[in-house]
Amino acid sequence: MQVKIQRLENIDPLVYIHEGDAAFDLRSAEELVVKPNETKVVRTGIKMAIPKGFVGLIWDRSGLAVKNSIHTLAGVIDAGYRGEVGVVLRNSGSSEFLVEKNMRIAQMIIQPHITAKFEEVDNLDETERNSGGFGSSGTK
Repeated sequence: MQVKIQRLENIDPLVYIHEGDAAFDLRSAEELVVKPNETKVVRTGIKMAIPKGFVGLIWDRSGLAVKNSIHTLAGVIDAGYRGEVGVVLRNSGSSEFLVEKNMRIAQMIIQPHITAKFEEVDNLDETERNSGGFGSSGTK
């Protein structure tokens, strides 16, 4: 699959770090500080044309999550979007986090998706779980 990329900033190109990786890293196009309990949108300096029938999903980088309590939010890039990709970073830690220009801040997986058709009904079929929700299956 070919994905067209437009670089708006002088940042390193998009690459998969290891052969066979599912995700590639997104880099910051700017320098900023994310304070504890703060959420900021970080510019990536790229636009992309994700093909129809696919979606780009933005995820945490595990090292930033574990070592710095930095998490991503709002991570869906639809095929029809042609603006600059932004990464919503949330600092759930107790220390300020410095985002440097060209730093790898998140990762993206591009995958196919199915568009559902919705049918409104009066009742749904019964299942073994039925309406059992949060914690209903236990922890062991």
